[in-house]
Amino acid sequence: QSHLVESGGGLVQPGGSLRLSCTASGFTLDYYAIGWFRQAPGKEREGVSCVSHSDGSTFYTDSVKGRFTISRDNAKNTVYLQMNSLKPEDTAVYYCATSINCHADFGSWGQGTQVTVSS
Repeated sequence: QSHLVESGGGLVQPGGSLRLSCTASGFTLDYYAIGWFRQAPGKEREGVSCVSHSDGSTFYTDSVKGRFTISRDNAKNTVYLQMNSLKPEDTAVYYCATSINCHADFGSWGQGTQVTVSS
């Protein structure tokens, strides 16, 4: 069965770092754009970052620019989200998903990984 699995979440103090992983099982990520999204309690899901499969272009929402970095390792069938200088407002469940490009609809959502930024 094809699915995505997110990992790497946890509890971190403000200013700390985490690296999230999104690994595909049952299919290859080579042909997909991969997006990271997050949803905080009581808020709508928002797009955080995306990496294309065609030319490796990356996109970030304004609130994470300069702090988060998305990358992909096709050999490991994994996309990473390196998160530095974390803030309490980054607290959310983080999800990854696939698309044909970073501007199209996303699908094949993973189960999510919790990120909590708190002192």
